[in-house]
Amino acid sequence: MSDHLIWGIGLMAGALMLFLLEVFIPSGGVIGFTAFAVAVAGVVAFWMEGSAWGVASTIGLIVLVPLAFNFALRIMPNTPFGRRLILGDDEDEALLAQRAAAESERRERERALVGAEGVVLTDLRPVGSAKIEGQRLEVLAETGVIEAGARIRVTKVEGTQVKVRAI
Repeated sequence: MSDHLIWGIGLMAGALMLFLLEVFIPSGGVIGFTAFAVAVAGVVAFWMEGSAWGVASTIGLIVLVPLAFNFALRIMPNTPFGRRLILGDDEDEALLAQRAAAESERRERERALVGAEGVVLTDLRPVGSAKIEGQRLEVLAETGVIEAGARIRVTKVEGTQVKVRAI
């Protein structure tokens, strides 16, 4: 076995390892481009060994690279290993249902606060603390400043913001 043949095999093996590394390490294509350059260097080494080796390696590169790319795009995402590599919709439906139920429960609790009465703990200028239905909440006064100790009623809940008015 000549030196050119050993170099060709080594460079092609290195290119294959770099292509596989590109799958696992996001490099913006730098590793992929390097792998392609190493593969071309391997083809050159095979051509230096002889025209039969050169033609075989060139055809192999021209045929195998598109086939591998096609495999990566079409077949790999449908395999269990491929699904673990791809970010996205791999969440369990039971987990999604649990999150939806928790969100629905939170919204129900917020809606239940509307109309509830409480006492201002700190001056609302316009934001401060109040005790409503036994829990301390950060609230927003809709009508300017409300003094500590005043009775209030929840008028609206928008997201995490609880709006109140003095009674």
